[in-house]
Amino acid sequence: MWKRLIGELYEDAEFAPAASDAEIDQIEGRLNQTVPDELRDLLRHTNGARAEWGSGLVWSVEEIIDQNTQFRHDAEFAKLYLPFDELMFFGDNGGGDQFAYAGMASGQNTAVYVWDHETDDRKRVADSLTDYLQRRAGAEDDDWYR
Repeated sequence: MWKRLIGELYEDAEFAPAASDAEIDQIEGRLNQTVPDELRDLLRHTNGARAEWGSGLVWSVEEIIDQNTQFRHDAEFAKLYLPFDELMFFGDNGGGDQFAYAGMASGQNTAVYVWDHETDDRKRVADSLTDYLQRRAGAEDDDWYR
C-alpha cells in the first residue's frame, strides 16, 4: 500500500528495501518511544522513501535513530531550542525543517508536526502519515506547511 501510494503521489519516488521488525524495534529501544503503527507499517514495506530531489519523505530506521539522537544530545541545540524528547522526527523538507510525531506514549498518535529550524515553532500539519504525504505532494512549494 505505502509504495503504491507514494509512487502515485511522487513520480520521482525512491524506495529502500523493507526493514525488519527487529530493525524497527531499535528505534523504540534507542529513543525510548513507541513507533506509531502507521510508520512501523511503512518501514516494513520500505525502509525510507525519498522524492523531490532527494529530500526525505520518510527516513530509514537508521536515519530516524541518528537524527533524533543528534537533536536530543547536541549541546548547541539545547541552548537554542526547546527540548526534542517529545518529538520523533521521521522526515525533512530538504531545507532544515523536519517532520515528526509528538507525544509518543501510546504509539497511536498519528498527527504529524513540523519543526521550523529558524523559529523553533512546532505546528500540527497533518492528521496522519497518509495525510502528510498527500498534503506534501499536492503543495505548490516546499513551504506548504506554513
